[in-house]
Amino acid sequence: MSSDHSVPGSDQLLDTFPKLLLNHAKVRGDKTAMREKDLGIWQSWSWRQVADEVKAIACGLASLGFRHGDKLAIVGDNRPRLYWSMAAAQCLGGIPVPLYQDSVAEEMSFVLENADVRFAVVEDQEQVDKLLEARKQSPGIEHILFDDPRGLRHYDYPFLSSIDHIQYEGRRFDSGSPEYFEQAANAVTGQDIAIMLYTSGTTGQPKGVVLTHDNVIITARNGIIRERLTDQEEVLAYLPMAWVGDNLFSYAQSLVAGFTVSCPESGATVLTDLREIGPTYYFAPPRVYENMLTQVMIRMEDASRPKQWMFHYFMDHAKRVGTRILDDKPVTVIERLIYRLGNFFVYGPLRDVLGLGRIRLAYTAGEAIGPEIFDFYRSLGINIKQLYGQTEGMVFICVQPDGEIYPDTVGTPAIDVEIRIDDHGEVLYRSPGVFHSYYKNPEATASTKTEDGWVFTGDAGYFAENGHLKIIDRAKDVGKLRDGTMFAPKYIENKLKFFPFIKEAVAFGDQREHTAVFINIDLEAVGNWAERRHIAYSGYTDLAAQATVYDMIQECVEKVNEDLSADPLLGNSQIKRFLVLHKELDADDGELTRTRKVRRSFIAERYGELVEALYSDVDSCHVETQVTFEDGRTGMLAADVHVRDARQFPPVKQPH
Repeated sequence: MSSDHSVPGSDQLLDTFPKLLLNHAKVRGDKTAMREKDLGIWQSWSWRQVADEVKAIACGLASLGFRHGDKLAIVGDNRPRLYWSMAAAQCLGGIPVPLYQDSVAEEMSFVLENADVRFAVVEDQEQVDKLLEARKQSPGIEHILFDDPRGLRHYDYPFLSSIDHIQYEGRRFDSGSPEYFEQAANAVTGQDIAIMLYTSGTTGQPKGVVLTHDNVIITARNGIIRERLTDQEEVLAYLPMAWVGDNLFSYAQSLVAGFTVSCPESGATVLTDLREIGPTYYFAPPRVYENMLTQVMIRMEDASRPKQWMFHYFMDHAKRVGTRILDDKPVTVIERLIYRLGNFFVYGPLRDVLGLGRIRLAYTAGEAIGPEIFDFYRSLGINIKQLYGQTEGMVFICVQPDGEIYPDTVGTPAIDVEIRIDDHGEVLYRSPGVFHSYYKNPEATASTKTEDGWVFTGDAGYFAENGHLKIIDRAKDVGKLRDGTMFAPKYIENKLKFFPFIKEAVAFGDQREHTAVFINIDLEAVGNWAERRHIAYSGYTDLAAQATVYDMIQECVEKVNEDLSADPLLGNSQIKRFLVLHKELDADDGELTRTRKVRRSFIAERYGELVEALYSDVDSCHVETQVTFEDGRTGMLAADVHVRDARQFPPVKQPH
């Protein structure tokens, strides 16, 4: 490999983010490090410019009294100066603590208090207002710095200032102490804490996962080596900065490999910006891929008949041979020629419309992705693979190797990762990415990580005959029906969510006679479906109660039952009763975490009368629910929720 395509930062001396940043400024100083779209125009910064910006912020923080070990909260959308502030804190031996930007003030207060945060960098007025509210409960916050000044002109607080002002003060500080920054940056070691990332808190308060520079950088570098990534990659940073995946893909791997990261203008422009950037390396949770596919199918319904015929003809051909071509497996000359023709007329234009025209590697993780969706993208020639990871392991635990892509597995162990399955079926792993500790929570640390470094994932799984890991469900969620049949709620929920009309599902059944589910419809997909059938509706609640919508959802439920009937372990856990919830599950109502994970026990308690209706013979149930609006106001939502029975299929016999 040429020097431009080697793995930068492989030198063991480059064991921290400050050292990596300073090295990039010297080695590839003029290469583009970051971009941001502002008012429709892409702005760019080279590695040398990024290092200068980080230095100014770091020195500005130092002038405010920020020292080694201090915590810096980061709140906002993906913005270059928020990433630079993370780097600046690390250059001083400090610890960035990113928070989810859609968290309410009360949620932020817990993290700010728990993490002992003294300094915060936020994006805009909205986040400043939340920090001011949170500061009433967390008075330890001494300084709040903001990126976007709009709306903040008349905010007169001695502890509030702009990043521009801090950078100005930082450059003055640097001129008076020119050796300070480099000495501080070089004093940081691989064993020092690099970042604290808080878990989503599905079963209680979030926990602060403490990760060292060694944890993050060694794991990031191993991922780069395994996938042969280079400094020529392009990444779009659009997922929450508080999520471990963004920290790995948009920050850590960029600083190890030296590739370019672009920040979209806003959440609403992500798909447009994706098309403009054309990333080569991409991560998205299954829901994003599902939404993209839904949009494609909706648009195809509006296309002319000839275009529809051409689309379906070539997509049927791609389903037969596309994945084999991608995996470099044999196909006939005729099949390859037809695929090339399809690539010209359909696959290539479709990849460009999706913004995936230059993709060399795409990942998905977090939830299971439907085999049909997985195969759709791979048949287009997009190298999408599943990975399995945790915040506590700095993401990488298992990754699917090239040419060994199976929709029902999460791959083989990543480089330097050991995996074993304990006697209860729980997956354990050990790796260089294993977290240091849970902050101020030695009991939780001891119950999650053994003295010799093995981490309990909380997931039940096993190794398939092909050597790949298969995850069944969360170990604590796996239960049994009264007849002794295994009940795996997440497995059933994911099967339901494979259908584009179903956005969320919550399954019940442990210690019950049968399985029953709550379903959230996808308003956009079902709304489009209803409009084409001239079905009038006034909103989500009205649409969710329509008999024709129930008929369509019942078909999806019964297809899942048919699939389950073929599973020797889960055949008796088919869904007997279901209902379509009258409202969308919402993080603001406490029903989902900020990473959109279902809070099952909370939902079961909140909608107790609906759960009981599923296990009775009633066909409807009146419910009144308090909801939180976007502006923070609350109100009551009343509805009559229908309950339906689903057809069940004779299960295959269980093995003896």
